[in-house]
Amino acid sequence: MTARFHNPVDTRFGWGCLQDLAGITAQQTVALVTFPEARALGLVERIQALLGERLVYVIEDVQPNPDVAQLRDTYERFWQQAGSCDVVLAVGGGSAIDTAKALIVGTESGQFDELLALLATGQPFVPAHCKTLIAAPTTAGTGSEVTPWATIWDSASHKKYSLHLDCTWPKVAIVDPQLMLTVPAGVTVSTGLDALSHALESIWNINANPVSDTFAVSAIEDILECLPQLRRDLGNPELRSRMALAALKAGLAFSNTKTALAHSISYEMTLHHGLPHGIACSFTLPLVLGLAWGHDAARDQTLRRVFGDDLDKAQTQLRNFLHSLDVKTEFADYGVTPTEAAAMIRYALQGARGKNFIGSQTA
Repeated sequence: MTARFHNPVDTRFGWGCLQDLAGITAQQTVALVTFPEARALGLVERIQALLGERLVYVIEDVQPNPDVAQLRDTYERFWQQAGSCDVVLAVGGGSAIDTAKALIVGTESGQFDELLALLATGQPFVPAHCKTLIAAPTTAGTGSEVTPWATIWDSASHKKYSLHLDCTWPKVAIVDPQLMLTVPAGVTVSTGLDALSHALESIWNINANPVSDTFAVSAIEDILECLPQLRRDLGNPELRSRMALAALKAGLAFSNTKTALAHSISYEMTLHHGLPHGIACSFTLPLVLGLAWGHDAARDQTLRRVFGDDLDKAQTQLRNFLHSLDVKTEFADYGVTPTEAAAMIRYALQGARGKNFIGSQTA
């Protein structure tokens, strides 16, 4: 069987490579989407210095887990005030990049609710307008800089929308570990665990192939070794670079497989229990590893490259790793009863991401 791997993103990696931005966007006008602390950290000023008057618009109030309640106004103001810009530059974590992906997809009316209506159908569509996207992550975890997916939340209605179009692939990813130096310990751990989940989810996945496995295994090995060290030494440039590269490799892996059961469970844990995404998608990893083991010989072989031949030891290793980072690994730790947990897993298996899980048809 032919293995196919496709990723159209022009990816730049290296310490200080944000400097490439000026050349990448030559003669183009740019709108910046970033997080509230970016200005105090000097990031907005730095980008202004690189782009000069070509930086024509700045959105700097992006919140975690972009929600329709805030996105509606941001979207409509963007298309009214900066609709003529050439490029949208997202600088931040997954929420900033996801917000930018939503912003670049223009509707005929310029109204956000038209976009929501299109997303609600669950069907592909061709947008009326679309901007070029450049993504520069400031956390090591999201992978959104090399994938086309964005999650839009509607917490008031307990819903989420998944955005995925040909034009929501970033044109360029700028992965500069220097941008990650100031990330605090909690966010470093949460985003690093998101990357670990991306890599593992791409292995116990019906869409996995030897190319995605190569990225995934390398990412897992690096994260298991590097993340605890980085938590103790947040200002270490070498460790920041290793985690940035590991997260990028995990992003490349799941850019071709999509995520699976752990992520499907995470959406419910975020919507109903308020868990940050990186914790919500990683606390079940030992459980899901057990559910995955034994369903597919090729997948087992790849998992054994990381964890060895003993399932119990593999689960214990993963559980102890999470505990060492102060992440609890049982549903009960988050106020979920065994009955509720079983129902949540059954529901998650029916979701689009749950159906990617190799054990979904026998669960």
